[in-house]
Amino acid sequence: MGTPHNQAEKGEIAKKVLMPGDPLRAKFIAENFLTDAKLVNEVRGAYAYTGTYKGEKVTVMASGMGMPSIGIYSYELFSVYDVDQIIRIGSAGAYVPELNLGDVVLEESAWSESTFAHTQNGYDKDTIYPDPKLNAHDVFYTEPNVDGYKEISAKHGCACVEMESFALLHNANVLHKKATCMLTISDSMPKNEHATAAERQTSFTDMMTVALEACLDQ
Repeated sequence: MGTPHNQAEKGEIAKKVLMPGDPLRAKFIAENFLTDAKLVNEVRGAYAYTGTYKGEKVTVMASGMGMPSIGIYSYELFSVYDVDQIIRIGSAGAYVPELNLGDVVLEESAWSESTFAHTQNGYDKDTIYPDPKLNAHDVFYTEPNVDGYKEISAKHGCACVEMESFALLHNANVLHKKATCMLTISDSMPKNEHATAAERQTSFTDMMTVALEACLDQ
């Protein structure tokens, strides 16, 4: 069957999906946490592995970066592969000094100035919420003439920033599925601290474990 972006056959994708942005992080999770993991997609390098975690069938699939990318993959997972829930496990930049590198954040809401949701189905609000039982913005770099992280944090109550969850949560709401977002702080704007590329890829093991354990409870 498959789609233009996913070569997996129906049945090769589990009902429960963990979705990191980085394909190498998906590979790391499959190799270190899943039993009998099988590579079921490698189109465009968006690796997807299906295996078991403590007897539960789970797929780990990379989303790529940004809302357009996760928007495509999550929509297809929900609508074509009959996935019931997706937990995004990603990195984020802290807007507030209370968050330190390595802290794990469970998202309570996602704010974005993007037109993604409005264009997709006419949704006219700028905040979207995750599934309560499982439990921002579109541009990473901005110019000096627009609000910086301090203004965004103050105006919208944002504790940290990432680029994907708004689209994921919107797709889940539209298709009546479940989704949430769990993040590990990889950068701190107030402290000017940054994790290395290698640390982002392999060191977020606390978040990975919590997300996998959540798959057992649903």
